[in-house]
Amino acid sequence: MSTVTESVDVDVPIRAAYNQWTQFEEFPRFMEGVQEIRQLDATNTHWKTEIAGVKREFDAEITEQLPDERVAWKSTEGEKQAGVVTFHRLDDTKTRVTVQMDFEPQGVVENVGDKLGVVDRRVKGDLKRFKEYIESRGGVETGAWRGEVDRPGL
Repeated sequence: MSTVTESVDVDVPIRAAYNQWTQFEEFPRFMEGVQEIRQLDATNTHWKTEIAGVKREFDAEITEQLPDERVAWKSTEGEKQAGVVTFHRLDDTKTRVTVQMDFEPQGVVENVGDKLGVVDRRVKGDLKRFKEYIESRGGVETGAWRGEVDRPGL
């Protein structure tokens, strides 16, 4: 497994940053390579991606969700990955968004790309585009899901 951790500071209140991040179907607007995400129910999503000409589909499950704090997920089939996005209040109008993702590169091309830091740069770019997206909207999110998902075993 490989791990990537990246952060970005966004000039919006924590509630707006968190609310926008819960709108998974909007991810293709700022995540490179993400073609479509369908929200299947409160905790399950279906992803379609195309990265470097490689098309993939996989399902992911929200494993923990605490409003204004964190969203954690893991893939349930297909691509092996898991991660967490955390939200840190810097002040009333500024939030740090941090993504930590564990993934298993598949094949020679993905392993070489991983060693060259391609995934790190992609996540960093996605966070930069998220910042531009939410800030360009004046900090007004497209929606929100404020439900909670308890961490397994709690």
